[in-house]
Amino acid sequence: MTDLIPPDVRSRLKALRLITRRAVGSHGLGLHQSHSRGAGLEFAQYRAYERGDELRQIDWKLYARSDKFFVREAERESPVAVWILMDASASMGQAEGSTTRFDAAKSLTASLAELAMQQGDRFGWMALNDQGLRLLPPASGLRQRDRLTLELLPLKPAGGFAREDQLSPVWERVGAHDLVVILSDCFDPGVVDLAETLAAAGREVLVVEMLTAGETEFAFTGGYRFRDPETGEELLGDGPALRAEFLRRFGEARAALHARLDAVGIRRAEHVVGQPVDLPLRRLFGAHDAAEYS
Repeated sequence: MTDLIPPDVRSRLKALRLITRRAVGSHGLGLHQSHSRGAGLEFAQYRAYERGDELRQIDWKLYARSDKFFVREAERESPVAVWILMDASASMGQAEGSTTRFDAAKSLTASLAELAMQQGDRFGWMALNDQGLRLLPPASGLRQRDRLTLELLPLKPAGGFAREDQLSPVWERVGAHDLVVILSDCFDPGVVDLAETLAAAGREVLVVEMLTAGETEFAFTGGYRFRDPETGEELLGDGPALRAEFLRRFGEARAALHARLDAVGIRRAEHVVGQPVDLPLRRLFGAHDAAEYS
């Protein structure tokens, strides 16, 4: 099965923990307790032994049969589910070199699932466009990760962002204590409306703004035909002549977006295609002072 997480990123993810404001505010922990091992808990799965695991967790009968060390995990269901909402509209197909922002969003989705899994949290996923919503209900463990990978691999961006009348599964399924992470270029007003509505309803919402260097730097030379992948509208122009005006208007649009998100308490990070895919996750879930979340 294709791995959507680069090996160096997978290694760095082990140092991150999903943090919710509610966990800090109510317990002062900075991390809700979700994954437990021990007697009296339902068996969840085996996994390969890793350095640091306690010897009492090793299943010695399985070792006798396989000559390999496996750890027996038991799990109690977390009160928190992590929902990953992916913008699957056509504009997410914008490429930087051979990688599109949708490719980067897939890797970010897989990385978020990995973080949730290593904490024992349930995680769910939705891909949102006007061609039809795709949904994976929350669950935990390796099987859920594999289901998510199978959903992600063939998925292509298309059409516009989901219409308001197509978003009922979001309102029906995202629970009051769930953590919602939205991955989008945020170009469609519907994305920001969705984030604001979820935040206003008391959900904790994070946004990762998916960008390309072409947008942040606009380092085009010569004549270009710029095409909107969702509307088909085209603009013929000279890159250097358009650069200053584009960057000014793009900067103003981003400032307005950030002001809207900040106004409702939505934490945000940006990801520029080509940068390490875990960079926005480190910004959102790296070492923080708990006072930031109070």
